[in-house]
Amino acid sequence: MVKFYSTSYSYDYSFSAVSLAYFLRYPNPYSTHVLSTDVISREYDPDTQRLTTVRLHLKKSKLPAAILKLLPRSIMGGAENGDSQAYILETTTVDAKEGWMEAESRNLEWTGVLSVIEKQVFRRHGFESLQKLSAAVDLYSQQASQKTDVTTTVTLQSRIGENIRRRKAQRQAEAEAEAIEEEAAPVKLGFFKSWAASPMQRSIEVIGLRRAEKSQPKAKEGMKVVLERLRQGGLVAVLEGMRQDRELMFAGGQV
Repeated sequence: MVKFYSTSYSYDYSFSAVSLAYFLRYPNPYSTHVLSTDVISREYDPDTQRLTTVRLHLKKSKLPAAILKLLPRSIMGGAENGDSQAYILETTTVDAKEGWMEAESRNLEWTGVLSVIEKQVFRRHGFESLQKLSAAVDLYSQQASQKTDVTTTVTLQSRIGENIRRRKAQRQAEAEAEAIEEEAAPVKLGFFKSWAASPMQRSIEVIGLRRAEKSQPKAKEGMKVVLERLRQGGLVAVLEGMRQDRELMFAGGQV
């Protein structure tokens, strides 16, 4: 079973400003859980004029208490209270000429418990002529005629117990084969098969879905903060805001 969450909205800023703000969005007052961001690779295709960037974000992570109650202690390891750090892999492709950007983020930790894949599509609002596209764009302006449409889709899937189920199924098949040879009764699979059944997966996915629904508005507000800084003071204001947010974050304060 897979859960989906989708939402659409618009920013009252040009596509150039929104795409730049996306790469400068950490840290901001709504993302104090993001510890670091590193660029893994960046490639420009001169034929398509598209820029592809791969980044790695390190975030403070806490599994919801409701999920912790469902998981055995053997899976939790050293994070029995749910506190841990998680790496998020982000891949973006920007086409400044056509006016769109696609971004995908996925968790690299706890994928066996819950895999979360977020996909976003940013598009320049409405139809614009080639002449207008080639004209100079006021990067920091906020005008009704310059909007960027965003569609966000989050896919959640839990695979908890699948490995156990496969191992047990293999053992069951081997045991049944031996039983046939020995003309004995088939061996029952036992507790782990029922433990690994889909109800637990569905419960984890529903809890994760609710968390995703709550986090999306915060991500949107964080982008608005960066966009407003761009409008008021350009890149200098954004960098100064990032510095202040980082100081507050490492000081343990709340912005």
